[in-house]
Amino acid sequence: QNTEFDVVLTDLKMEKIDGMELLERIKSRYPDVEVIMITAYATISSAVEAIKKGAYNYIAKPFQIKDVRSIVREALEKRLLQQEIRGPIFCFVGPPGTGKTSLGKSIAQALERKFVRISLAGMKDEAEIRGHPRTYVAAMPGRIIREIRRVGSINPVFMLDEVDKIGQDFRGDPASALLEVLDPEQNADFTDYYLDTPFDLSKIMFITTANIIDPIPDPLLDRMETLYFSGYTDQEKEKIAFRFIIPREIKENGLSLNPPKFTVEAVYKIIQEYTREAGLRGLEREIASVCRKIAREIVKHNKRFGEDIIVTPELVRKYLGPRKFYYEVAEAKDRVGVTTGLVWTETGGDIIFVEATKMKGKMKLILTGSLGNVMQESAQAALSYVRSNADSFHIPADFFDHHDIHIHVPAGAIPKDGPSAGVTIALALISLLTERPAKREVGMTGELTLSGRVLPVGGIKEKILAARRAGVKTVILPGKNKADVEDLSEDIRKGLEIILIDKIEDIVDLVLR
Repeated sequence: QNTEFDVVLTDLKMEKIDGMELLERIKSRYPDVEVIMITAYATISSAVEAIKKGAYNYIAKPFQIKDVRSIVREALEKRLLQQEIRGPIFCFVGPPGTGKTSLGKSIAQALERKFVRISLAGMKDEAEIRGHPRTYVAAMPGRIIREIRRVGSINPVFMLDEVDKIGQDFRGDPASALLEVLDPEQNADFTDYYLDTPFDLSKIMFITTANIIDPIPDPLLDRMETLYFSGYTDQEKEKIAFRFIIPREIKENGLSLNPPKFTVEAVYKIIQEYTREAGLRGLEREIASVCRKIAREIVKHNKRFGEDIIVTPELVRKYLGPRKFYYEVAEAKDRVGVTTGLVWTETGGDIIFVEATKMKGKMKLILTGSLGNVMQESAQAALSYVRSNADSFHIPADFFDHHDIHIHVPAGAIPKDGPSAGVTIALALISLLTERPAKREVGMTGELTLSGRVLPVGGIKEKILAARRAGVKTVILPGKNKADVEDLSEDIRKGLEIILIDKIEDIVDLVLR
């Protein structure tokens, strides 16, 4: 037990211990060690049993020594590929349905390890992580130890899902308990209160997932390396639908004998008119709904399986009803005081319309639309910039003396925050005060300073994808986001005019008619 070894060669029948029993002991204690079984009593049943229990190879006597050497060499090469390197703890951040959990499963499959997933959403009890002391009634180990016991492996790929949705109350703070679990310097001696003895978690590959990183405590975030997942383009969704989603839904709905054939136009109709998302879950639901209704019609009308079923855009409308989403920008008119902004949310990119109006009053700025503190400050900064530069925009200097300004962002039930709407708000005010309509097909984002400089913002890819979905033709971005734009593929930028700016006065004539 105190000796390190890479490969074990053992006979099947030995005097003091059975070869199968030894195989089970080795694989339970040292799952990465390869075991080669050798026997003169070879049978098909014993070979199958050995392979199922994790044996690397099964050699029947008599054998050639060169064959054994070759098998041992192959086992050692595999062992070298599986050497445990204490790497970083990853945090996959991105909108729902972008494949974070699927990537975790693929990593486990590639490493030939067990995969474990637990959800941390709504977890408020620290004992869920650390376990209960045995003196408690119905005491049990924490979720981590329980899952390790369930899969029977000490080095699985362990996914902690929804780490940004952990709660806390009088029973403790689970996020603080995770500090020890996710710290490579401490988790070799993790103590579960139920076990009351140190347990080595250092061989586990931990992966966390989140939609946004803002709610994650800084000490916890500091222990993880963040990888951002962006949304999919319509072209990527179409390819994924044909390669994975449609075949899976056909199988799950019992249509394998005569699978319906989806046309490219039908899939694009589902993507553009029945879903509005960065990920794929909505698309998967709608395709599943079409397959279920096709299966129902086959049963209801006793259709024969030899008849071909072609899913066209017309059939999609019949099964899914009227379209659910429209191109807000493409179908809207240019208006005075209304501009189009690009924002990033935890569900991906989106567009907003900033509306500004004025009425007689006493120099009051009214802000509505569930705006957060940062966005309210952005609106105040935009108004101050417009007032201080009124002459350059040909606006009366005293416009604010006898008027109130009301800025509203529709969808008032949805909280909104962040600095990236500063440029959008300023252009809405300039449009209002100059009475020049703003072009709705021009989308913009950027933080605005009091001097009119445009600062960089995040989520560029998600915002550009949202602009494409909404029918925006021109996108205005901060000049310091040039590197983010250059990283985008040609498919994402296709059909969009992207303009980079450093000062807001450079785009007034471009946005306003």
